[in-house]
Amino acid sequence: MTRIPHAMSDEPNPLRALGLDRLRRRTSMKWRAYPDDVLPLWVAEMDVPLAEPVVRALTDALALGDTGYPAGTGYAEALAAFAEKRWGWDGLAVERTAIVPDVMLGVVEMLRLVTGPGDPVVVNSPVYPPFYQFVEHMDRQVVEAPLGPDLRLDLDTLDETFRRVTGGGRRAALLLCNPHNPTGTAHTADELAAVAALADRHGVRVVADEIHAPLTAAGVAFVPYLSVPGGESGLSLMSASKAWNLAGLKAALAIAGPAAAADLARLPEEVSHGPSHFGIIAHSAALRDGTGWLDALLAGLDDNRRLLADLLAEHLPAVAHRPAEATYLAWLDCRALGLGDDPAEVFLRRGRVALNSGTPFGTGGAGHVRMNLATSPELITEAVRRMASALD
Repeated sequence: MTRIPHAMSDEPNPLRALGLDRLRRRTSMKWRAYPDDVLPLWVAEMDVPLAEPVVRALTDALALGDTGYPAGTGYAEALAAFAEKRWGWDGLAVERTAIVPDVMLGVVEMLRLVTGPGDPVVVNSPVYPPFYQFVEHMDRQVVEAPLGPDLRLDLDTLDETFRRVTGGGRRAALLLCNPHNPTGTAHTADELAAVAALADRHGVRVVADEIHAPLTAAGVAFVPYLSVPGGESGLSLMSASKAWNLAGLKAALAIAGPAAAADLARLPEEVSHGPSHFGIIAHSAALRDGTGWLDALLAGLDDNRRLLADLLAEHLPAVAHRPAEATYLAWLDCRALGLGDDPAEVFLRRGRVALNSGTPFGTGGAGHVRMNLATSPELITEAVRRMASALD
C-alpha cells in the first residue's frame, strides 16, 4: 500500500486559534467537569474550531431544514476514498459497512455478533477504560494481555492468553485498540499480521477500535487491521469524531473484512437508527473536504509532542515519556515521583491541572497519567509548570 500519512498544509494551526476565555464558554465535558481554576487536559476533546467544510455542511443542512433521518452510503463512500488516498487501502468495501451510533456502541454490537454471554474478550492493557466498562456491562469477561515493557503488543503474552481463554473450544474475541490509547502506539503491519495469525490459530475473532486512525505523527503510517494478511475475518470501527473533534455529532462505521461479511449482515436493523443525520453529514464532510485542516492539526500536534518532551526534560525530568506515534495523547510514567498509584489526584489537588488517572486503564496504569495534547502550546506549558509546582 502507498500511504500518505499527512502533507504540508496552507491552513493555520487550529490548536492556536482559541484563547482560554473562549474555551471556558464551552459547555462540553472537558470544560464543565472542573472549576475554572483548573486547566483541563484530560478527556479526549480538542481545543480547536471546527473545520470550515464541516461548518459549511452543517450550516447548509440547517438552511435546508435537512434534520431528518439518515439515508444512503455517503459516509462509507467518503471514508473509503479517504482510506485509499491516506492509507493506500482500497479494501474498504461500502457494501461491507454499516452505520452505528459511535465507536464504542459499535464495538458492543460487533462483540455481540461474534461472542456470547460470559465469553472472554481479550484487551491489551493499559487500555481505554470504556473497554472494561462496556464489555463487562454486556456480560462478557474481560481478560488482560498486557503490553510489553516497550508499550507494544506482546505477542508471546497474546499467544498464551488466547490459548488459555479458548480452552475447551470456548469462543473468544480480541478487542484491539489501533492506534493504541493511551500509549499512542501505532501497530505495524508485521505486528498486526502476527496478531491475525495468532487469532486464526486459536479461533479468536478480532474487533478493532480504529477511531484514532487519522491522527498519526509525521513519518508514521496507520495500518488498518483489515488490510493485513489474515485480517479478512476481522471487524473494524472507524469514525471521524476524534480527528475532527466531532464527538457531539454521533456517527461511526462498522466495517467487515471479506470473511466477516456474513457476521455484519446479522447486525440488527435498529442499530442503524442510532447515528445522527447531522453527525453523518459532518463526518462525511470532514473526510471528503477537511484534509487540509487535518494536516494543519497534525503539524500542530507534532509541535506539541516536541514541546512536551522539552518541558518534561526541563521541569519534570523524573517523568518517563515516549512521544506518541499516533493519537493526541501522552502517556506519562510518574512512578519515580513517589506520588503513589494516582499521581493525577496530586496534580489536580496541588497543581490545579486535570489529567486522566492511569489506574482505570488496567494493569500497567498505576503511577501513570494521560495528558491531552490537543490544545495550545501555552496551555501545555502552563500545565507542566503547574505539575512541577505540585511537587514543591
